[in-house]
Amino acid sequence: MIKRIQFLLFFLWLTVSAAYSQAGFPFWKEVQQFKKEDSLRFPASNQALFIGSSSFTMWKDVQDFFPKYKILNRAFGGSQLLDLIRYRYEVIFPYQPKQIVMYCGENDFAASDTVTVIIAVNRFKTLFGLLREKYPNVPFAYVSMKPSPSRKHLMKKYEAANDSIATWLSGFKKTKFVDVFHAMLDEKGEPMEDIFLQDRLHMKGKGYAMWKKLIEPVLKK
Repeated sequence: MIKRIQFLLFFLWLTVSAAYSQAGFPFWKEVQQFKKEDSLRFPASNQALFIGSSSFTMWKDVQDFFPKYKILNRAFGGSQLLDLIRYRYEVIFPYQPKQIVMYCGENDFAASDTVTVIIAVNRFKTLFGLLREKYPNVPFAYVSMKPSPSRKHLMKKYEAANDSIATWLSGFKKTKFVDVFHAMLDEKGEPMEDIFLQDRLHMKGKGYAMWKKLIEPVLKK
């Protein structure tokens, strides 16, 4: 298992390096803003560190949803798993979290038709390996990729990747998988329209209220 993770780390490092050498540094400004905030007032330790993409980024009032817990939200933009790997030293590793909660992966599929389930899951495994290397005893929770009306064409990939990640995480201690995918489907198996904003991708408060019920049981007090 360790050798496989080391191989994945090397492979993903080459992939990330090539991607960023050609495309520059997406989300650079957002990451620099986090660094600026940290320089003015560094976050307290023992918080639940939320990392990932826009579904967490846009959860501006996440602390209000979980008043009994201390939340540090370091999600940014429409990030992919590759972006979290790239910016791990800026948005993940500086802190001393009680727990790490992650929502990321759906943008990897949306960014390119060439991204297969295997590719996305291997990206996740690489990132998880980096997190465990840095924080071997910190509990980790992964919030599954969600279904949304604007990305119905990707739902089969999301579901397959979710299943693979859930199975893989079950082999590790101090990990949780939060299935929001199936909770967000209507009786016909379609994404619920009324919990999304006009863009049919990001959620309204009603959607986040649903997430609260699913995430809160895995949060560490």
